[in-house]
Amino acid sequence: MTDRGTSALRTSPDQFTVGPSSMTWTGNDLIIDINEISSLPLVSRVRGRITVTPSAITSVELPLTPDGAHIWRPFAPVSRIKVDLEAKGWQFDGHGYFDSNFGTRPLETDFSYWTWGRYPTKAGATCFYDADRRDGTTLDAAIAFDTNGHASVTGAPPRTGFKRTLWALRRETRADHGTTPRQVKPMLDAPFYSRSVVETSINGEKTQGVHEALDLERYASPLLKPMLAVRVPRRAKWRF
Repeated sequence: MTDRGTSALRTSPDQFTVGPSSMTWTGNDLIIDINEISSLPLVSRVRGRITVTPSAITSVELPLTPDGAHIWRPFAPVSRIKVDLEAKGWQFDGHGYFDSNFGTRPLETDFSYWTWGRYPTKAGATCFYDADRRDGTTLDAAIAFDTNGHASVTGAPPRTGFKRTLWALRRETRADHGTTPRQVKPMLDAPFYSRSVVETSINGEKTQGVHEALDLERYASPLLKPMLAVRVPRRAKWRF
């Protein structure tokens, strides 16, 4: 992920290009071509292609606040993904998803903490969005998606805490009574954010999916926010 100026941006109905990287929709596949240089401490070339093939495209939008200032858009929560990067061990095929968040206010203005998880199931995938809002209310969303892109609100097992991250970030997700979720694989560990593969049990079905936890109290800290400039490289004055 690299920050660039507006001179590096090109868009069309089927393609979004930022600098040397792009996302192209073919009608069946989302082709993500990456050509970047990673940040400190492991500065290296990140180059290759990711292909996401949705089983269907949904029409779902979930407001995260009552006024709709923040929206979660699960475009393709049930997909196949093929990763082919130019590095040893970075080639694989598996289940995947494609989603996005939109907002008109900074996240830390409206939220103090949230967790999100997407877990594949026999029927498709189930997503959980749990958030603590600044106004004292909570978001408790559980949505099941089938392979045709149909969405339905579903019953959710209770929020269940599990082991904190190396930065002592609190984590929780949904899990059946008597089950404790566990991290299977770390993906990103930051002082205010965690992304990992987590195993849990949902309505009697054991599953492994992508989980994230975000502490907006930490993120808003003037001591931590400048770290983003270190972790996200910035490339000014790009020209095609």
